[in-house]
Amino acid sequence: MLKVYCYSRCSTCKKALKWLDDHGIDHEVLDIRSEHPDESVLRRCYAGSGLPLRRFFNTSGIPYRTMGLSAKLPGMTEAEQLALLATDGMLVKRPLVVGDDIVLVGFREEEWRDRLL
Repeated sequence: MLKVYCYSRCSTCKKALKWLDDHGIDHEVLDIRSEHPDESVLRRCYAGSGLPLRRFFNTSGIPYRTMGLSAKLPGMTEAEQLALLATDGMLVKRPLVVGDDIVLVGFREEEWRDRLL
């Protein structure tokens, strides 16, 4: 079953959950604030996704901006970035979908259709 890390007030997350429901895809919803992915989950997601690590950051979020991460991330190691992501679910791009053989970051309907249907 897919795990979907979401924020309940996020309109993109709401669209993604509706899409999953409309297509009959079983999933478990986890609140990204209180049940955010830990460092080991993030490490597996990063390794299995083929995406650059920066794609896992919620660059629109308040924590990202207040911490000045756009300037700090280039000087950080991957290990430091993963450790930082694990400290606050609001730093993580959402929704984050994790399954046995799949990792999706953000909601792009075409990509979801290609990967999940």
